[in-house]
Amino acid sequence: MVEFVEKVSTSANKEELTVEERNLLSIPYKNVIGACRASWRIISSIKQKKESRGNDDHVSTIRDYRSKIETELSNICEGILKLLNSRLIPSAIGSDSKVFYLKMKGDYHRYLAEFKTGAEHKEAAEFICR
Repeated sequence: MVEFVEKVSTSANKEELTVEERNLLSIPYKNVIGACRASWRIISSIKQKKESRGNDDHVSTIRDYRSKIETELSNICEGILKLLNSRLIPSAIGSDSKVFYLKMKGDYHRYLAEFKTGAEHKEAAEFICR
């Protein structure tokens, strides 16, 4: 669904999306990212419990799985941020559209800041504060 909506929003002839089209774009992304974020929180909790109990046998496997979830989260966030920056925000004419897209942009930077570390975390967090 996300891929289909992304194609539709990029194929429009530089016209502003309607309210319905904006919702059709944001809801699939929201659902996909929500499921991934929930998975990341659960696996992080499991990892923490295993580490506190000294069960290092499973921690490595859990760390690998969490890394896969983080890659998926990054790809989703980077995909929508690229679409927002290259197509949607520049074509936004009305203030409602611009606010909608800028809020989405802030939300997806926040999602990145939730799991990134080091310089990537700092970059995502600094964007949110602007």
